[in-house]
Amino acid sequence: MVLAIEQAYKLMHSHFRDRVCRNEPLTRHCSFEVGGPADLWVALETHEELETLLRLCATHQWPLLLVGAGRNVIFADAGVRGIVARMDLQQYEIEDHRNGTATLIAEAGVRWPQVLHQVIPAGWAGLEFGIGIPGTLGAGLASNAGAHNQELGQALEWIEVLDARNCNTHLGDPFPTLVTRRYDRDDLDLGYRHSRFRINRYTHLDVQGNLIFPIRQLIEPAEIVVKLGLRLRREDPQQLAARCNGYIEERRADEPPLPRTGPIFKDPSGHLAKDLIAEADLRGKTFGKAQIAVQNPNYIVNTGGTTAREIFSLIVEAHQGVLKHAGIELALNVDILGTWPGRP
Repeated sequence: MVLAIEQAYKLMHSHFRDRVCRNEPLTRHCSFEVGGPADLWVALETHEELETLLRLCATHQWPLLLVGAGRNVIFADAGVRGIVARMDLQQYEIEDHRNGTATLIAEAGVRWPQVLHQVIPAGWAGLEFGIGIPGTLGAGLASNAGAHNQELGQALEWIEVLDARNCNTHLGDPFPTLVTRRYDRDDLDLGYRHSRFRINRYTHLDVQGNLIFPIRQLIEPAEIVVKLGLRLRREDPQQLAARCNGYIEERRADEPPLPRTGPIFKDPSGHLAKDLIAEADLRGKTFGKAQIAVQNPNYIVNTGGTTAREIFSLIVEAHQGVLKHAGIELALNVDILGTWPGRP
């Protein structure tokens, strides 16, 4: 395996130069600050680089995991075998329709704060609800991220996806078919923290608290969001800024300041997960250096040097505690990635 990694490193280095890293600590790429090493790590900056990597992986049968900013994931303590590539495609433009509306055309690696710092002072509304969301627009669309009773899907007009599913079915093919497809909003099965891109990619907890993993393909995900068209509308910049400031204050009151991720669980119908966890008397519960947040029990914080195993132990305790106390089975909102015991 070491020799295979060295061979892959040399081939990748010829394309991506010093952006390729061996044994990269995933603690650097996860808001929880946990996770073991990725065999190989690379940041992709262009659509052409993405296609190059996909073809290399298909030809040599290298496992590839594509990620965004790592804001709502837990990487395993054992890390990730194969290649982890971050989508850093960050170009965007505003297409002004001259009728009080515009379309923000953004690559998948654009981060919410990055674009909001431009559109809000310019008086473009429609995405300001995401002012406190630190992740990328591409990953946000896959999970239909939202806040303040609004979701990214509500602003979506269309997306472009690079379909690499042939890489998973034609192993060893140096020229797998890569197709760019365009989808309208109604094609995506958007719902609460859901899109069709999450189907068959969820990790579940069963009633005993065991992780049920999806089967990992060579390329994950095989349908890769590369570009989004998002609807904007004209609004007074001062009113926009005031609303954003209000959203920021709400988030500060609700989210713990330490390294953390969350919400850990989706809110079940008619309930808030944070209230259910608090009612199960788990607010502030600790395991090692991980803690169920006092401020919002649907977050788990790293108090300093925690591990993925410790965090997962608290996730299971919260899941089982709510099931026992309220008879409600909470569904995970975070992605659990990497080499975990029992993962296929």
